[in-house]
Amino acid sequence: MLKGISPLLSPELLAALRAMGHGDELVLADANFPAASTAARLIRADGHGIPELLEAILTLLPVDTYVPQPAAVMAAVPGDPPAPAVWERYRELLRLHERREVGIAELERFAFYERAGRAYAVVATSEPAPYGNLILTKGVVRT
Repeated sequence: MLKGISPLLSPELLAALRAMGHGDELVLADANFPAASTAARLIRADGHGIPELLEAILTLLPVDTYVPQPAAVMAAVPGDPPAPAVWERYRELLRLHERREVGIAELERFAFYERAGRAYAVVATSEPAPYGNLILTKGVVRT
């Protein structure tokens, strides 16, 4: 345990957050996402939902300010229920921690998978919300 660091952040996740550079992306994958077959680096966060993990991550990870949409979600496939309520929670957490509105892109399902495959790491969570996946682009740490 370390003071001031959420116990939700495993040693593997902390190492990945530290190793990521500006512009690298982190995928927070819901329970249905094919994380193991997509990830170059897979980090397990079983038992945790994305909102609670996102809140812990945002205490350490700056979100990119140089791109208009430094976050992305997977758009619902036509015919499926619309955007999940958890997206609004993501917006709130990003606004709170970044002290600004953070643009969130809605990517078509296969475009999301393709982008996730290029991400620095994929964090497999137990998030139950369909289309609960989130990609974050790391920004610059300002001193």
